Amino acid sequence: MTTTATKTLEATLVPPTTGKEKRLEQTVTTYRRALSDAFESGADTQSAVNDIVTPYTLTSYAKDALKNYVPKLRRTYNASELEDDHPVRYTNRGFTLDHSDERAYEFCWRVPQAGRGNAFWIPLRINPEQESLWFDLLDESVTVGEFRLQQHRANWVLHVTVEYDVAEPETPDDPTRIGFDIGESKLLTGCACQNDTPTQPYIYDGGRARQLRKEMYTTLKRLQERDAEQWRIDERFDHYQNALTDIVEKASRDAVEYAESFEDAVIVLEDLSYIRENLDYGKYMNRRLHSWAFARLTNRIEDKALEVGIPVKFVNPRYTSQTCHACGHIGRRGSQAEFKCTNAECWVTEYQADINASANIAARVDPWGESVPWKPECDDSPRNGSRCDTATGHRTPSRQSRQTTLAVFES
Repeated sequence: MTTTATKTLEATLVPPTTGKEKRLEQTVTTYRRALSDAFESGADTQSAVNDIVTPYTLTSYAKDALKNYVPKLRRTYNASELEDDHPVRYTNRGFTLDHSDERAYEFCWRVPQAGRGNAFWIPLRINPEQESLWFDLLDESVTVGEFRLQQHRANWVLHVTVEYDVAEPETPDDPTRIGFDIGESKLLTGCACQNDTPTQPYIYDGGRARQLRKEMYTTLKRLQERDAEQWRIDERFDHYQNALTDIVEKASRDAVEYAESFEDAVIVLEDLSYIRENLDYGKYMNRRLHSWAFARLTNRIEDKALEVGIPVKFVNPRYTSQTCHACGHIGRRGSQAEFKCTNAECWVTEYQADINASANIAARVDPWGESVPWKPECDDSPRNGSRCDTATGHRTPSRQSRQTTLAVFES
């Protein structure tokens, strides 16, 4: 059996001429205005969005992407406001690529523009590690999904979502469930669940990532306050961005290697698809948490597990950090690293909080693939089959696209 793997290819546009850059900027401005008008109108159907975006000078590919995306913002993501840096989204019909090994930059992308004959070509700097997939795009051996154009400071970046078939890992009859908890204090905590007992916990410390994020925010803010040259700001931004991306890659690789050390492993992750949209802990904490790529790390673990043949399951994240893994009662998290069980009859008094959470995550997957309740204290009320009554998350076939860059700290 095969399954569909999704990956996002990233390329940086070679610095465009003044004329081309103005056209790119105009496209972004027009798209964001159309997005804002459609969102603020409260439109939640494709036809309603279509009525709003039709007058805008955009390609049909961008308008079709808006018709798909805006209803999701309201109905799926439950978003209350828009961010300022939304990329320009296009449906796959508008993607055209060219290649020649005689050029300095072998790959060129045809930038969609409104109006007949207005599209133009621009060279791409691709990620060398993704070169084979770029050639697969030319051969049409992979399926192109949505593609997006975004400006990151002085650079223009293209993200192309591709789907391709890989062998689907089979879930063992008696798996070793390995739960991973992603957090702010400890970046990644893993725990194998053998005979319903937490075994050989694994912790990837998040101290370096926290330090980098703090430095990134304060450094960029100071440079902006001093009206530093743009090249200097871009240089520091790229430094921190590359360092944080490197941490994501190392942590995800270590996590999969940890899982490989167990026989018949199944990785269990929290479904954090919409964590950004649902966070509301105040301006300071939101800035810290939104800037950290929770979903990015989850997706990289899933990608790497798929490559080595380890199945990955997703579960409902609710109460994983507040529930005692031994008795199921809601406890207290007195400090970031300490969990206290409030059940006097439970053998657990104090426990490392992240290990407790990862054990709960692992336990939420039934060995036979059935959902188990996440509600604490053995609630056995009738089930109606809705998503909120299950622990196992139902991931949609086309997941959120994955970007290799991390968000910048914004004040």
